[in-house]
Amino acid sequence: MADTEKNFTAEEREAMQAAAKEARTRRSRAKKSPEELRAAGEADLKEAVAKLTDEDRLLAEKLHALVSEVAPELVPRTYYGMPAWGRDGKVLCFFQPASKFKVRYGTFGFEPISNLDDGTVWPTAYAVTALTEQDLEFLAGRIRQAIS
Repeated sequence: MADTEKNFTAEEREAMQAAAKEARTRRSRAKKSPEELRAAGEADLKEAVAKLTDEDRLLAEKLHALVSEVAPELVPRTYYGMPAWGRDGKVLCFFQPASKFKVRYGTFGFEPISNLDDGTVWPTAYAVTALTEQDLEFLAGRIRQAIS
């Protein structure tokens, strides 16, 4: 048994394989126009969302609509095979579906390029089991702050 098979779960190995594929894809798209990159990223994100369970797919679709509305400058893409949105080639926020690692809730998270700093401690991820209008408004505010 290879070391990676002993040290990582099947889900973790799958995520690493997705990340490697995404890196190859980014290199092959390096000379594309911003419009072509957005279209390709949108297609990748939609393909990843289509593979999710019904519950995760609904959440991912709502989050994609929210991010697209609140921060249209962010480019859709995938991140370890998960829906994500970024700028300047870096992921700013992402949705980790519950089914990805067989956990009880999905996570909407932010990467370090996000402008969420508030003192010396601040949240960078939120557990998501459903999305009410109030939840969407809250996350919209977090996204606006993250891109500011």
